[in-house]
Amino acid sequence: MSETLPAELRRNAIADLIAERGFVRVAELADRFGISGVTARADLDALVDTARARRVHGGAMPPNDLAPRPEREWQFEEALNSSAAGKERVGRNAAALVRSGNTVIVDVGTTGLAVARALASRADLTDVTVITNSLTVALALEPHIPRFTVIVTGGTLRPRQHSLVAPFAAPMLDQLHADLAFIGCNGVDGERGVTNINLPEAEVKRLMMGAAERVVIVADAAKLGQVHLGRIATLDDIDLLVTDDQADAALVDQIAARGVRVITGLERTD
Repeated sequence: MSETLPAELRRNAIADLIAERGFVRVAELADRFGISGVTARADLDALVDTARARRVHGGAMPPNDLAPRPEREWQFEEALNSSAAGKERVGRNAAALVRSGNTVIVDVGTTGLAVARALASRADLTDVTVITNSLTVALALEPHIPRFTVIVTGGTLRPRQHSLVAPFAAPMLDQLHADLAFIGCNGVDGERGVTNINLPEAEVKRLMMGAAERVVIVADAAKLGQVHLGRIATLDDIDLLVTDDQADAALVDQIAARGVRVITGLERTD
């Protein structure tokens, strides 16, 4: 697409994209439609004026407070390209919480993979045990053995996410204990808590939470304010939300007001 596309048609396409994804960035629109950042911002402002979008830092979201659910669960490879930069920042933020000697659970999904890659990139980490139900996470960490010990849960393979789910994941998780659990999701909402589009994976996520000392939800900015089919946890059940610096400040404040610590920028804690 290019800037020669009539403005109204382009804006309609942008409005559809916002409704589908729940959040779009100015830079993504510029790349996708072959327009300048100035034109992309003008298009978003025009959509705001017609009540088809709500401007947030760095981009736009649907005009309603609750972003719509996607019609289907994305294939893992499709999701890799969605909010990729945000997931990378989330991965670094989450990995900064881990210390040598820790045992951590890393959940399935593209954000979990970002956490695993960020852990592997930290040359200072040694003697870290990673428990995962994700084949992609396990393979990403395999080259870094013996610095990492990788434990893969049992279970039935879901090809869409390359994940292992019930019934055989539960017995192993019941016998393990982790310092931290990094749990992915499809939505985090100040009222409805943490939710996921797939019910079998939501069940395993709850088991992972029960096996950990501290529960860390990892979610890029586009997932804040969304609600999906299966509840993973209430906000009272989690210790920390790690997101990225594009997160809508109002949504972050709403979640933080419920007593959840929120990390939006890169930081290290001792």
